[in-house]
Amino acid sequence: MELAVEKREKLGRAVKALRKQGFIPAELYGHGIENVHLAVPAKEFNKVFREAGVNTVVQLVVGKEKRPALVQEVERDYLTDEVSHVDFYQVRMDQKIRAKVPLEFIGIAPGVRDKGGILNKSLSEIEVEALPGDLPHRLTADVSSLDDLNKTLYVKDLAIPAEVKVLVEGDTAVVTVMPPMAEEVKEEAPVDLSAVKVETEEKKAERAKEKEATGEKAAPETSAK
Repeated sequence: MELAVEKREKLGRAVKALRKQGFIPAELYGHGIENVHLAVPAKEFNKVFREAGVNTVVQLVVGKEKRPALVQEVERDYLTDEVSHVDFYQVRMDQKIRAKVPLEFIGIAPGVRDKGGILNKSLSEIEVEALPGDLPHRLTADVSSLDDLNKTLYVKDLAIPAEVKVLVEGDTAVVTVMPPMAEEVKEEAPVDLSAVKVETEEKKAERAKEKEATGEKAAPETSAK
């Protein structure tokens, strides 16, 4: 995967004009090399970055020279979400590096489908070590073996290429089928009818006293038929 870039002279505030021209200011650095200021075509970078991510080697074409590099960091404008700056890290193809590889969850867990469980993902990426050319773009976690509640898929259960060394303990949980959460039913306190009766008698007594004070006669009580 190649990405044609240009060396740039504009630095500091001058990069605003660069962005208006459709370029992203970038830096290329690495162990034992001098930093290089770059201008990267925004449209081409977005296309390459969607495919490569941060763990696939990209061949930066600088004039007649090709430099293998990883996308180390991407900065975005907080208002537009457009890429505003990129850091590339030049690698040696004969030297192992460490990188975090994203996990892709595939399949359907019978414990979720048939028993109402909830899929609880503990990891979204795994740190590995490999030669730059051997770094997987992603690792897959197949959940179709999780056929019951409380079943767990561990790092040791993943299909890892032989040339890739996983830097996470094998017994680390990747995903678990959790039991469904029971709905909490709130019990309402029963109405104390004896208290209601006492309160009613007190209200009647108060009304009777008020009528006696004003000289009114109390109306006879009737019961509903």
